[in-house]
Amino acid sequence: ETIVMEEDTEFDVDVEELSTTSRSSSEVVCEILKIGAASDRGQTATLAEHNAVSGLIGELESMEEEDKFEGDSTGTWELVYSSTQLFRSSPFFMAGRAVCKTQEEAQQYDWFCDMHRAALAISTIGKVRQVVSSNRIVSEFEVKAGAVPFLNDFTPFSYSGGLPFAIEGAIVSSADIAKSDQISGVLEWELYMDTVEIKGSNIPLLRRLLDNGLKLASRNLGDFLEETIESYSNPRPVFRTTYMKEGIRISRDQDGKMFVYVKVSDSVEPKDYSSSSPDLGLTKLLEGINDTFTW
Repeated sequence: ETIVMEEDTEFDVDVEELSTTSRSSSEVVCEILKIGAASDRGQTATLAEHNAVSGLIGELESMEEEDKFEGDSTGTWELVYSSTQLFRSSPFFMAGRAVCKTQEEAQQYDWFCDMHRAALAISTIGKVRQVVSSNRIVSEFEVKAGAVPFLNDFTPFSYSGGLPFAIEGAIVSSADIAKSDQISGVLEWELYMDTVEIKGSNIPLLRRLLDNGLKLASRNLGDFLEETIESYSNPRPVFRTTYMKEGIRISRDQDGKMFVYVKVSDSVEPKDYSSSSPDLGLTKLLEGINDTFTW
């Protein structure tokens, strides 16, 4: 079957080959991981590739419950594929979606998230993790962006790049698992958003403020709004896991957007970013120069 994307682009997808009727679940998972790896976790995936992954995931989800669930959901999980923006795996953005009451508002929120990523296109997304304990989920979203703009805008040099300094840090959002149920082969978590903070920032001065406890207490803000605005209620998004086996977890948000995770450890402790130096990467640059050149 040939799926036509644009006038000058075609992708061949063998639908029969994507079926699990003649392949094990491990082989199907391997195909999902291949597309995730080739498309930067789905960020550069074509519509045909997203559709292929959706079909593969659907096959895994249709398995009997005893065949698609094993192991413990607690531990550290890294995101390897998403059918939407990677940051929407954060409970903060899931809570933002849960505030929307109508389909029109949900579509507007989708557009906002797409524009948010477009506005930050200069940044590079690093590791995206979920650290899950028995009653809490911590999302770690690591990001890097150039710190010094193009040199020829400010200097007589014609070099088209900037200085090799970068702003680095991790956006860490935490939520309680207020409710956990496994119904009809689906593990449902009701999330109660707590805080958002920046960890491991390498920006001088700002790092000190952040390490001293500067954070967004979104739950407290929501509680205040709930008390003062009659029509407002603190959002509690539902995050559903539909497949979990052999270190692979497939989850969906309330709109069915898909997130595929690989379990990298059994640790339920968030990453310690205290060793990150607040120097915009200057120390790494000097060490690299010293190691590369002979003086």
